Amino acid sequence: MPKHTSVNEFLLLGITDTQELEHYLFVVFLIIYNLILIGNGAILVVVISEPQLHSPMYFFLGNLSCLDICYSTVTLPKMLDDFLSTHKTISFVGCITQLHFFHFFGSTEAILVGVMAFDCFVAICNLLHYMLLMKYQVCLCLAAVTWITGFFHALLHSVMTSHLTFCGSNHIHHFFCDIKPLLDLAYGNTELNHWMLETVTGTIAISTFFFILLSYFYIISFLLFKSYSCSMLQKALSTCASHFIVVSVFYVPVAFTYIHPSSGSSMDQDQIVAIMYSVITPVLNSLVYTSRNKDVKGALRKAIRKELWPAHL
Repeated sequence: MPKHTSVNEFLLLGITDTQELEHYLFVVFLIIYNLILIGNGAILVVVISEPQLHSPMYFFLGNLSCLDICYSTVTLPKMLDDFLSTHKTISFVGCITQLHFFHFFGSTEAILVGVMAFDCFVAICNLLHYMLLMKYQVCLCLAAVTWITGFFHALLHSVMTSHLTFCGSNHIHHFFCDIKPLLDLAYGNTELNHWMLETVTGTIAISTFFFILLSYFYIISFLLFKSYSCSMLQKALSTCASHFIVVSVFYVPVAFTYIHPSSGSSMDQDQIVAIMYSVITPVLNSLVYTSRNKDVKGALRKAIRKELWPAHL
């Protein structure tokens, strides 16, 4: 911790200060967290255990499920603890650590959905060379680059934020340690930090989003002008529909939070949006892929039957 920082801990004000409401919210978010763990955990298990799912698409889906579990675990356990506690503090080191891992998993997921769009593009538009272009070593390399990029992006923010001076109020108007609420508490010049948030984080989010849009543009163009089979068009669109839904529910709230101008009056709004992409999105990801993907549903049913009636298999 920097020597010039006099604040040793922060107080997380959370979603509400009404004690009766906090108990109801505890139950709601506990259920959501369990759904995240069960849903994404189940996808991760079947992707690893079922040979029929050992393909590039499901390799990246397994990475996404792992990220969703980690992403929600960064904030939800602390939030649940704060709902039942009157001492809602977090140490300076703990706050910076939470900030780092939140942006690590968040930026990694943002890049990963772009990689998944590229995989979808190759699978549809270059099917004959798909297994050559997306062989195991290539997928492993893409995943490694995605995770490493996310880690160093988060490290940039956590290091820069940790070197700011905090010597006034320690009340964070949020349910976890995020960059914008911390910058509002920092003493001195924070222009570089705001610039990095808007430029570096914004560039990663916007460039990945436009790459996804470009991939889908080529996919739709290919299907409309080079495919003469309605069944093939329907099957291909159905395959990519799950991914497009995931992209939509993740990128819209992220863009709203980190690209729109910061203002003190938008704190409550920022918290609602943060709940959308850090809590609701991980639940939706597992529901979308398990409800719309026949291979995943089939693998889950097989795993459940094997667990319940092992003697009959």
